[in-house]
Formats: sequence, C-alpha cells, structure tokens
Amino acid sequence: MSSIKRYPFYEPAELLDQAVLSLQDLARHCCTSPQWVIEHVRTGVFRYDNEDAGATAQISAEQWRFSSQTLVRARRIAHLEHSFDADPQLAALTTDLIEEVQQLRRQLKALKG
Repeated sequence: MSSIKRYPFYEPAELLDQAVLSLQDLARHCCTSPQWVIEHVRTGVFRYDNEDAGATAQISAEQWRFSSQTLVRARRIAHLEHSFDADPQLAALTTDLIEEVQQLRRQLKALKG
C-alpha cells in the first residue's frame, strides 16, 4: 500500500503538549528551509510559542520554539503551498478551515457519543 499518497492535513496526528521544536527541527519536519519558517512567522502565517514570553523584539529566530500543534499546522501549509502553488495566506486560510471542520466534527461526535 505504499503507492497510496498520504497528505499531512488528512493524517491523524498525536499532539504532544510538552514537545518543543527549534527552528531547525520545524523546518526539517516540514521538508522546508529555516528561511521558509522565518518568512511565515514574520508574515503572521503561524507563530512561535515563546512569542508572548516578554521581550520578543530581542529574541532571535534561533531561540524560537514551536509546539507540536504548530508543527501540524506548518506541515499543512507547506503541503498546500507545494502541491497547489498556493499563496501562504491562502494556505493559512485553508488550514484554518480544515482545523475548524475537525473541531466541529469532534464536537458533533461528542454530542452523539
């Protein structure tokens, strides 16, 4: 079954709240460059998790830390940009909608449960 293409935004993912990834780790797991991550953080497509921790103007990109939730989001965005040549903002909007649909399905399942 290795011929079946798997899409990161359809795959279930286990989110580890304690996990933190560096800039290099996030770029590697998204199959992108660190520069891609930096550009997407600077344009507001996604955020690093220590962004609200005080002196953000003085923190370097090498000190940024990302959660596993950000990893899932970044992988979706990278996939959409690559596969569909999507603009980063459009890929982010699409990712927002995917995440919202998933949340609504979880709520519906809980109500039926």
